[in-house]
Amino acid sequence: MPNLTVRNIPDDIFAKLKTLSILEKRSMNNEILVVLEKGVSKEIHDFEGSKNSISREAQLNIWKNLSGKWEDSRKTKDIIDDIVESRTFGRDIKL
Repeated sequence: MPNLTVRNIPDDIFAKLKTLSILEKRSMNNEILVVLEKGVSKEIHDFEGSKNSISREAQLNIWKNLSGKWEDSRKTKDIIDDIVESRTFGRDIKL
């Protein structure tokens, strides 16, 4: 797992983290991880719902415009095999 050093934490933020860690009976490290996870999840959720994200309709239009325009001389099975071999491990897939 990667490590991260955070510098220049404002005193009031540090005090709030310390208070939360005591109330939740977690180490400071674990409390910071919980707060980061919640914050990152909220940021992603907010971003997905913001004007900066692409709408479902726009995504579908992009895919429709690309559909049928992919040129590849390989057989479908070779393309699928290439995709499967390039995947990172993380979840099982069934084709």
